[in-house]
Amino acid sequence: MALIKSISGIRGTIGGIPGENLTPMDVVMYTAAYGNQLITNENKKIVIGRDARISGPFIAEIVIQTLISIGAEVIDLGLSTTPTVEFAVITEKAAGGIIITASHNPREWNALKLLNDKGEFISAETGTKILNDAESGNLHFASIENIGSVVKDDSFMEKHLNAIIDYPLVNKEIVAQKKYKIVIDAINSTGALFVPALLKKLGIDKDNIVVLNSEVNGKFAHNPEPLSQHLSQLAAEVIAQKADIGIAVDPDVDRLVLVCEDGSMFGEEYTLVAVADYVLSKKKGNTVSNLSSSKALKDITEKQNGTYYPAAVGEVNVVEKMKEVNAVIGGEGNGGIIVPDFHYGRDALIGIALILTHLATSGKSLKQIRSNYPDYFISKNKIELGNEINLNDIFDKLKKKYKSNPLNTTDGLRIEFNNDWVHLRPSNTEPIIRIIAESNFETTANNIASKLIKDIQEFI
Repeated sequence: MALIKSISGIRGTIGGIPGENLTPMDVVMYTAAYGNQLITNENKKIVIGRDARISGPFIAEIVIQTLISIGAEVIDLGLSTTPTVEFAVITEKAAGGIIITASHNPREWNALKLLNDKGEFISAETGTKILNDAESGNLHFASIENIGSVVKDDSFMEKHLNAIIDYPLVNKEIVAQKKYKIVIDAINSTGALFVPALLKKLGIDKDNIVVLNSEVNGKFAHNPEPLSQHLSQLAAEVIAQKADIGIAVDPDVDRLVLVCEDGSMFGEEYTLVAVADYVLSKKKGNTVSNLSSSKALKDITEKQNGTYYPAAVGEVNVVEKMKEVNAVIGGEGNGGIIVPDFHYGRDALIGIALILTHLATSGKSLKQIRSNYPDYFISKNKIELGNEINLNDIFDKLKKKYKSNPLNTTDGLRIEFNNDWVHLRPSNTEPIIRIIAESNFETTANNIASKLIKDIQEFI
């Protein structure tokens, strides 16, 4: 299958033919093009880190040696998380960073997530230049006198977690007093290292921390995307352990999903809602999420006298909108939390600290907190794409069919149906169309999504 090249980075399955999969040749080509764009004579530092994927070690070695060959000074964090690499780029004042992870994709995938000097995803403009340079062979390598170097630095887990503990809205003392019992699904990746370490710093007793899928080997015990249908083991263990909360993260620890004390799903859409509710109770301001996220965030924001703003899907788009409107909290409805005065990146780790502080200060259970929020239902669906499908043609036909409804074409196509909506867009990370619908009623959300899927299939 084709490589997927987008603002989310360079992503593909391991092995196969160059240009059609993520092969060593592709890694060299895109890494060199990235480094040529980012490093300067004044700043040659590039931070790299990886999740625990099976292909991670050899992909990381290719990335490191390629960066050395163009004169970069590589800071290798080894096994890490996406937010930790972002944090390290800022701390080290580096020219950029590369995270070697395919995030929620299955184990046969890997990717290069590309960061700028602010520890944020590169802009579409920079991404276009990198793609053009890589594909045209416009690459430059250093002479022997100017080749780069690499240093290993495993200190950033400690630095990142300490910064979270020191964040003003995190209250370690009150969390510790509650003596919570917590079950974690670490999905055989770096969450098994970082999440327990964070909980211990928050004062959770090690005997009250239960880690499922704790072996850091990249052999994911189940589909690594933290969706409710993949978290039955976690839900069952929360009940069995009589735990207060279940925590699930994805392999690179930038998405956070919660399970209530009775084993019910808190809802990935509501992770951001709950964090925003707590943050807005402490500081007034605006919020941002993407067009595929629940309208519950808008409800919570307006209740706290703030203004909600939608953004196109993609972390870089959410961050851009957050900066534009000076949002105090934002993110994505897939469990992605962005705390702007900490750093502009999705960070499950600070999300955990804020959720536990919210839980502790409220004096309620997680189930009781969830009951405070509007009960909307989201139906998430997808259609796999073939190379012959013309998406623009399909969207044009849909716009014509639903011309009487309010339409938003900022990112794909969003159609409003009174108080309900459906959002259709090509994925940045997989060869699919995502169809996401929301309603006050589960049946209605499913019916809206099914109707649009049927429309698309007819047009195809």
